[in-house]
Amino acid sequence: MVSQACVMVGAAGSDSQTRTIFMDAVGVQVSRVFRLLVAALAVATIGLAVASPRRSQGAELSHPGCGTDVWVVSTRRLPGICGLPNGANLGVERLDEASNCWVGSDVESLLADTSRPLMVFIHGNRYEAGEAKSQGIRLARRLAACCPEAPPFRTVIFSWPSAQRGILLKDGRAKYDRSFADGHYLAWLLGQVPPDRPVAIVSYSFGAIIALEAFEDLIAANRAGRADIQPWCQRQARTNVVFIAPAVRCDALAPRGPYAETVACIDEFTLVINSDDDALRFFPLLDCRQRAEALGYVGMPSGWLPAEIGFTKTDAAGIIGRNHGLPLYLDSARLSQKICRGASAGLSEPPLP
Repeated sequence: MVSQACVMVGAAGSDSQTRTIFMDAVGVQVSRVFRLLVAALAVATIGLAVASPRRSQGAELSHPGCGTDVWVVSTRRLPGICGLPNGANLGVERLDEASNCWVGSDVESLLADTSRPLMVFIHGNRYEAGEAKSQGIRLARRLAACCPEAPPFRTVIFSWPSAQRGILLKDGRAKYDRSFADGHYLAWLLGQVPPDRPVAIVSYSFGAIIALEAFEDLIAANRAGRADIQPWCQRQARTNVVFIAPAVRCDALAPRGPYAETVACIDEFTLVINSDDDALRFFPLLDCRQRAEALGYVGMPSGWLPAEIGFTKTDAAGIIGRNHGLPLYLDSARLSQKICRGASAGLSEPPLP
């Protein structure tokens, strides 16, 4: 009887263990299915939210008679790198207004006319080279129209390899990684700009990562005493930064954030967020190591910046809705005014001695 009871207990225990293993296996499968569904939802939602530059820019593709000084600096044929280079074979073009064509040039010619402030436009993901040019021209036009009192800018379109490749989530992760490399190229370019020349940087989406990575490189280069890189902390001329729907982690500029030191490179900071942006809502999926929300989705408090830095924040959710696309911001009179005012603020003032 004892032996039979032991067998029965053992059998019951075995059944219980089997059920536990079975339930664990089911739980793992459900978890996997749930993750796949979340990823699929993210891909579908981002696809609906992202406004294609090609569809939205209309007549801007032909860019006739823009009346502005527009150049392109391209890294599209350059490899990914892990640090600030000693030099960069950047592709440089300028828009020749007489022929309405892009003409090859070089960095030396780009930086030669120091009488004009530089406005560097850094686009986001899923831009072909022609689309980056067209939207840079459109931004230059907006700036000239919204701020006629501002000094004439030399607009520099920083064109990086962000053309769509593959499905959205995989493509987004690849471009997220690539944006860090392009920050190093931008740092080298900015490091050639003399400290008494005003600069405005207008970054959209992943362009914010590129800008902050560049500032971080410049600070490190100045600290290391690199003679080939101009100083970027306490420059005589102003540096204005505008972030539009920035796809960078929300604590980027926090006192203990990854880019806390870069605030030393900024005089005026304009932040345009969209708390309804469906693409930015899934930003945490791009980097599973950090799982941080996007700055362009949740914003940041003004207390993170020193009092001497001008700061304005605007939530564009009521205008843009759930969409993610720069043309939508430029189409809005109110938002384009905010962007252009932030870029040009104080740039007509003489540099500090």
